[in-house]
Amino acid sequence: MRQVQQAAEAVLQQLETVVFGKRPVLELVFNCLLAEGHLLLEDVPGTAKTLLAKALARTLGGGFGRLQCTPDLLPGDVTGSSVFNQKTGEFEFHPGPVFTQILLADEINRATPRAQASLLECMAERQVSVDNQTYPLERPFFVIATQNPVEHEGTFPLPEAQLDRFLMRLSIGYPSPQAEEQMLVRGERSDPLDGVAPVLSLDTLASLQDQVREVHVHPEVRRYIVQVSAATRSVRELVLGAGPRATQGLYRACQARAAMAGRSFVLPDDVKHLCPSILYHRVILGAEGRLSKRSVPQIVDQAVDLVPAPLVEAGPLPAGLPAGS
Repeated sequence: MRQVQQAAEAVLQQLETVVFGKRPVLELVFNCLLAEGHLLLEDVPGTAKTLLAKALARTLGGGFGRLQCTPDLLPGDVTGSSVFNQKTGEFEFHPGPVFTQILLADEINRATPRAQASLLECMAERQVSVDNQTYPLERPFFVIATQNPVEHEGTFPLPEAQLDRFLMRLSIGYPSPQAEEQMLVRGERSDPLDGVAPVLSLDTLASLQDQVREVHVHPEVRRYIVQVSAATRSVRELVLGAGPRATQGLYRACQARAAMAGRSFVLPDDVKHLCPSILYHRVILGAEGRLSKRSVPQIVDQAVDLVPAPLVEAGPLPAGLPAGS
């Protein structure tokens, strides 16, 4: 997994030239990309959400599409639509902004539920269906959606089915005073994005994503991942726990994190580290939970802590055994 580790470091170094002092968040962003998931950035305005998406696209040298979500956005504005060509007398499909590698859905909660739903098939199946025709999306395909958790006027909260399509939900947060001063200096004479260089080709990224799938997960660690997700479904304060898609996403993200660390095997610590970004947005507080005055993170963390972590030597498999057995 040395190649994955080196590629991750190269990408992170480029991202750190525009997003200062946020290494842990940037690691999770690339982790999400390697795991072939999608990312929801939930933060207040001006915290470099859009800048991060643009910088990531530049490091890959791939296509970048921006979708500015507004209440009048239509599904055809997202996926594309068929337009009648008077010269040929036939309908021609005009691809929408989803036909790219990195798609930024800016302020996604300002789009109506109808427009939001047009992303469901794209995110889950990497394809678009228009007028009884199915068009595949090129790999890699990575959606970064942003939303402001503070301003709710004129917004449409994402339904649970939409939230479940996002592997991770992250918050960049405000920079430190030192990082904010560095940001001012960096952007004083030029656009910070001008210094971001492509360090990873799309073909190489696809190859790295395939390598991630080869990371060994010990049966006891695999069982631990299942038990962690299941633990959220038996908490009285929650009316909705993490579903099977969360379990699959946590499994793949753990493989990606291990590969980024240069390991060919997953550790229980990988599971614990990734639980907050993968599980918090997939559960719903019930009446009992609201009365308890405890937050979702507190409830989920307690449920996860009650699951005993396996004590296994999670090294590579002996020769001749298939990965994941």
